[in-house]
Amino acid sequence: MKTDAIPFALNRSLDATALAHAFARDGRVQIADFLVPRAAEALHTILRRREDWVQVVNSGEKSFELSRGVRAAMSADQRDALDNAVYAGARSGFQYRYESIRVPDDATERAGTNDPLAAFAAWLSHGEVRDLLRQVTGAAAIDFADAQATAFAPGDFLTGHDDDVAGKRRQAAYVLGLTPVWRVEWGGMLLFHGHIVQGYPPVFNTLNLFAVPQRHSVSEVTRAAAYRRYSITGWLRSAQ
Repeated sequence: MKTDAIPFALNRSLDATALAHAFARDGRVQIADFLVPRAAEALHTILRRREDWVQVVNSGEKSFELSRGVRAAMSADQRDALDNAVYAGARSGFQYRYESIRVPDDATERAGTNDPLAAFAAWLSHGEVRDLLRQVTGAAAIDFADAQATAFAPGDFLTGHDDDVAGKRRQAAYVLGLTPVWRVEWGGMLLFHGHIVQGYPPVFNTLNLFAVPQRHSVSEVTRAAAYRRYSITGWLRSAQ
């Protein structure tokens, strides 16, 4: 699908004032039906068709990227060893495993590519959609959105963290669900940690928007899941 064929447009019925009140009260808000339906459907189709996914996995503070080709060439023993290392890391520390397609932060790089994901990140970073995000979060300092597509397959997860990274100037985080059919029993829940843990399933075309820092995680996707848990995620950031 060509970039210019994707109809990026906000749902005109969104109540920005009500959303801002909810965000101010709770530090997070769910924006249902964020995009017009055809835009969300187009993004889902793109993610399912892409073949340039890379698996990202960490070992302590080091992050590694494995293409699908590299993983296909691994022996059964190598795959088992990687699985064991990932689960061992999750027992007591920060650990993640999922697939990703990253979008460049630089506006010039985004403009120089036909990647529709870059076009979506650029769309989030300007005009009425950025105005809406500023109003809902109360963060007038938001200048742009960074982005990556993510796909959580069975066994993938992301343990607890708070997104507070020095120098990134993150004002808020977002997760746009892009899997049309999902059962809560399949896992992949966006969990907010606290005295009472709150969990949000990956509802299609729903934007989860939350303040940074705020401790959260993504629960493991079960083997029963019929689909990957697709989303576009990132942070709303200030340039200065």
